[in-house]
Amino acid sequence: MKQKLILSSLFVLILFTGFKTLKTGLFENNADVGNPKIAGSFSYDAQKKEYTLIGSGYNIWFERDEFQYLFKETKGDFTITGDFELVGKGADPHRKVGWMVRESLDADASHLSAVVHGDGLTVLQWRIAKGKTMRDPEDEIFSKEKYVRTVQIEKKGTLYSMRVASKGQPLQIVGSRTMPNLPEKVMVGMYICSHNPAVKEEVKVSNVTIVQN
Repeated sequence: MKQKLILSSLFVLILFTGFKTLKTGLFENNADVGNPKIAGSFSYDAQKKEYTLIGSGYNIWFERDEFQYLFKETKGDFTITGDFELVGKGADPHRKVGWMVRESLDADASHLSAVVHGDGLTVLQWRIAKGKTMRDPEDEIFSKEKYVRTVQIEKKGTLYSMRVASKGQPLQIVGSRTMPNLPEKVMVGMYICSHNPAVKEEVKVSNVTIVQN
């Protein structure tokens, strides 16, 4: 009996230690959406409160997406903010990072994304409903600011707004979009897409906050 108790205690200790070392910061899960050819990954530096995402993927566009996603599920209104810094020169100028609000992990799911590209292009983009094709320019709002550091999405009911700022500058509105097809409970988090299925790209994300409004 004593031996069983010791073994049970060790098992509980192993489980507790395992959960303790799974440090995702403010987020709960990560996934490769759309089955990219090269698997993505993430890490979290608890001391620096900094996230690192590595991922591949052909694009987040047309009728389906491929990317690495670190996210949590949430309900109600919120504001999510963070500083994004792409690592290295990159293989494709259209590699992209930012925030995404998504209905599911399906490759053709409805979503709204605050996007920063490797060439500085900054855009609010969306897929209005599951299975729909994203269109240019109907499904995007372009920012006047390029090479931004801080990116924010604010949700109020079905209205989503994107704000951005260069390093050390105040946030400026990019645009807003109503997303009636996104459910009450959504996935929200950071992502990276290399825009080239044969390579991986990397981004560092810091000063992340999620405020329930």
